[in-house]
Amino acid sequence: MPKHLTYFASDVHLGLPAGDPVQRERNFVRFLKGIDPAETQALYLLGDIFDFWYEYRFVVPKGGVRTLGAITDLIDAGVKVYFFQGNHDLWTFHYFEELGMIKLQQPHVVEIGGKRFCLGHGDGLGPGNHWYKFVKGVFSKRWAQVMFSTLHPWIAFKWATGWSQRSRAEKPIAYTFKGADEPLYKFCQDFQSHYPVNFFLFGHYHSRVDMPVGPARLLILGDWMTASNWMVFDSETGEIKAISGSGREYPL
Repeated sequence: MPKHLTYFASDVHLGLPAGDPVQRERNFVRFLKGIDPAETQALYLLGDIFDFWYEYRFVVPKGGVRTLGAITDLIDAGVKVYFFQGNHDLWTFHYFEELGMIKLQQPHVVEIGGKRFCLGHGDGLGPGNHWYKFVKGVFSKRWAQVMFSTLHPWIAFKWATGWSQRSRAEKPIAYTFKGADEPLYKFCQDFQSHYPVNFFLFGHYHSRVDMPVGPARLLILGDWMTASNWMVFDSETGEIKAISGSGREYPL
């Protein structure tokens, strides 16, 4: 049987001390090990798999070893694993590629089973969010990364993880998507008018979304804080086979 399944997941936030971080990684590793290489052609990781990531030239963060091991097992078995940088794991440089993953930049359009997907993490797309885009632009600059690398890892990671934890404490993880008023939705509308696709698929918002954008469909995967959120597309039928969430799977 030809490989016909493609999986998608995002926003695992490994390392974030929210809920039960140990169980969260166990759930994600169980998901990865449950992917059958004999029928799976690709896995797309849509960003924020790690709550914080910064790799020095010869040193990478501790933790997530079981996750990286499960991913490399899939790669060794012939599954292509693609990843997008999220706003939390923005500073990935070469290590993931050394493991065999393939880095993509959003928005990325790919045809799978006769359907066109526009993929990405979803952050910063659409109008507005000027301050966020400015800060992300600064963090993306090589000079900013070099300056950060001069900090001792103990200081750097304490500051970065503390920032993430304060951000989570100040606002709930779940986000209420504003529908047609959301900048991401407006991005999809504009994109669809110039370059039609069948599915827009993103993460970032920590909220499950499924709504039309003209003839296309906007899907946002939830996070892994309270449930195991992932999606699988079947190239044989040209349809979404299942979405997991709230501890269950349901066909669409």
